[in-house]
Amino acid sequence: MWFDAQFWPFLVAITLLSITPGVDTLLVIRNTARGGVRDGVLTSLAICAGLFVHASVSALGISLILLQSAWAFGVLKLAGAAYLIWLGLASLLAARRGQGLPVAGVDGPRNRVPAWRPLREGLLSNVLNPKTVVFYMAFLPQFIAPGDPALAKSLWLASVHFVVANVWQIAVVLLVGRAGRWLASPRFSRWLNGITGSVLVGFGAKLALTRAPA
Repeated sequence: MWFDAQFWPFLVAITLLSITPGVDTLLVIRNTARGGVRDGVLTSLAICAGLFVHASVSALGISLILLQSAWAFGVLKLAGAAYLIWLGLASLLAARRGQGLPVAGVDGPRNRVPAWRPLREGLLSNVLNPKTVVFYMAFLPQFIAPGDPALAKSLWLASVHFVVANVWQIAVVLLVGRAGRWLASPRFSRWLNGITGSVLVGFGAKLALTRAPA
């Protein structure tokens, strides 16, 4: 059941998905620049922890309810969009103020945010993303045989996704972390905050306009 013929196509597909730039990668880069490697790793772990939530609700059929209910899908969609826009506006405001990123190891530990903040940001950005709900509902069943226990198999596949995505995102964290002093530059910080904020607001607006699947 675990390493059957369907596992390897899943591994290839999920690897390609994980390395495709998106909201997750952007949030990991932003939080690493803001608080150093610790914040980046915590963000990555929290983002990927959300995969288990999606795998569970998909296996239990809750995703099907969300997909069939325009009202429920709309509520989740707007919550996710509002959260991304809120993150983006915060970055844009920091860019407008010319606020530098408090990079750990450069500006000192006094500028570090509490550990719960990157954990919260990572988890909510994933759990509140209805596109992940749709993806898991449409994607995972293709790799679950009729005789497999749906919940156990879904969690196993989510575990594989968790490992692959974390390997990629933590590699990005380490790469960004090595550029700490450069990232601490006020000019670069303003540019990064501006670009990050604009993209996050754009993602949020696009998500808000997404229609529920037919």
